Amino acid sequence: MDLDVAQIRAFVRTAEELHFGRAAGTLAVSQQALSKRIARLESLLGTELFHRGGNGVRLTEAGERFLPPARQTLAAADAAVAAVIGTDRPLRVDVWGHLYAPMRTLARVAGRAGELELGHGRDLPSVTAALLHGDIDAAFGRVHPPLHTGLTHRLVRLEPVDAVIGADHPLAAEAALRPDQLRDSVLWAPGALDRLDFLHQFADRFGIGNRATSVNLGLTHFLTEVAADPRRFSLLPADLPLPKLPGLRCVPLVDPTPLYAWSLLWRTGDTHPGLSGLTAACAEEGGRGRWLEYDPARDWLPEPPAHAPTATAPTPAAPITSPG
Repeated sequence: MDLDVAQIRAFVRTAEELHFGRAAGTLAVSQQALSKRIARLESLLGTELFHRGGNGVRLTEAGERFLPPARQTLAAADAAVAAVIGTDRPLRVDVWGHLYAPMRTLARVAGRAGELELGHGRDLPSVTAALLHGDIDAAFGRVHPPLHTGLTHRLVRLEPVDAVIGADHPLAAEAALRPDQLRDSVLWAPGALDRLDFLHQFADRFGIGNRATSVNLGLTHFLTEVAADPRRFSLLPADLPLPKLPGLRCVPLVDPTPLYAWSLLWRTGDTHPGLSGLTAACAEEGGRGRWLEYDPARDWLPEPPAHAPTATAPTPAAPITSPG
């Protein structure tokens, strides 16, 4: 029996998404084309792989049995293609979270990770789509659920976050602030909070009810807006180089200190050798710079890892799963 890789890929993606429309979108094909591929595969195998009904899509028992070897088949097919076209091309890396300047961290390891080719992502969904389509090999930014089950991530850096306020803010003279002291201030965000998960979760956790959004026209413009109103504040990584603006203050946050979690993200089963070089360089720099220290009694993370690091050892790669 000769199996068609495109049909197997359609099956695996649908099994991961449990939604024909979303699966078709990640493969950049129409839903009709995806359904036809799966129907042909079911015909060839002589059994249904999905239950389709009013309660959504779910795997049959045959589909459950077929999924693990189907994933192995795709990994082998991708490895075969890589062996033919060669793996000496640069590692294609994209970033997101531009206001927080992800390139600051990536630049610290780039020279030890082989040749890199940078993409132009703007947010996590667009970078995820590029990974799933094979347009890039790896990505760097803050990972938060839900994400596609075909992706793997490694935590790279936990970075303390400061409050950024204007000189006329009522708390501007404080040497340090607890997050809940900002409860009466206005969280100024460079876009809709439903697309800025870290700021959204910070506001919910510490009772920041006053929230307002701007347009992301760059860090200088954004911080000028923050400094212009004594009610406003925002959050930025503590060591982010800031433009020299009059009346702008960065105040450390304590009890707890919010941490912004940077991660590497890649397709499960990707065999590009640059991935191991990049992850090794991140682990080396993380150990030297104590990037992964975390104390739950002192620090705050929106989604603490299951085995949160408390020393300088890197967190092992872990598959990201999305709810059913």
